[in-house]
Amino acid sequence: MSSSTDDVARAGAPARGRSLHDRLLSWPPVVLGVAGTLLFLGVWELVPALGLVPAKYLPPPSETLGIFARNLTFVDFWLAVWDTLRGWGLGLAFAASAALVIGLVIGGSGVLRRLTHSTIEFLRPVPSVALIPLAVLLFGFDLESKLMLIVYAAFWQVLIQVLYGVADVDPVARNTARSFGLGYLARVRHVVWPTVLPYLMTGLRLGAAVALILAVTAELVIGNPGLGREIALAQSGGATAPMYALVIATGLLGVLINVVFRAVERRALSWHPSVRAEVAS
Repeated sequence: MSSSTDDVARAGAPARGRSLHDRLLSWPPVVLGVAGTLLFLGVWELVPALGLVPAKYLPPPSETLGIFARNLTFVDFWLAVWDTLRGWGLGLAFAASAALVIGLVIGGSGVLRRLTHSTIEFLRPVPSVALIPLAVLLFGFDLESKLMLIVYAAFWQVLIQVLYGVADVDPVARNTARSFGLGYLARVRHVVWPTVLPYLMTGLRLGAAVALILAVTAELVIGNPGLGREIALAQSGGATAPMYALVIATGLLGVLINVVFRAVERRALSWHPSVRAEVAS
């Protein structure tokens, strides 16, 4: 009798575990996200309070978030945000425009794809931070040095996606358009563009994240105006809590950029099956 009771208990344990898991999954994603954030902040608050990490190296979020809130009232903070966003936006625009045109030209020709394949595979892995000495040598500490790093990093993200998109064009549709006498621009508009667009949006989203990373890196290392330079100044002055507050601002800026690009992607690809399936789910 006892053995059968134990068997029933063991059989019921996984069911109860799955039931709790299912109940948690039924919560809205926003609620789960907020709960995870609060849990993270709670752990962060406890770490310096328990002495696991000295508070001078890891200030609690109660102090850091207060400084972050005060920063929102300062003009200098918003000027730094503007400087970071200006470099990010200009660099991403230059990189995306060049990558789209070059990707369409190279992807549309099998000969060009073979001629440039080894060059692209050689240049693409080169870290943009390795170009910092060259950027400083060419442009000094001006905006152009930051743009050079951003453009180089974001260019490859977009170009590779555009090349994948052009390669994914249905050859039957391409040959049909050519047999009907459509010119190059007409084939690009009606055949190539609908296939490339989803890849392009992915490349833009990836490039936007990389562009922000390089913008802040250039400000940290080179000293271009922006959030990165403010972080470096706070760190050199021993202002640990203000430094963390600026890091949080940079992270939130990255989250905002990703949310905006996600929304633009869903809007631009509302006709695409993947987006329709995402909306339906």
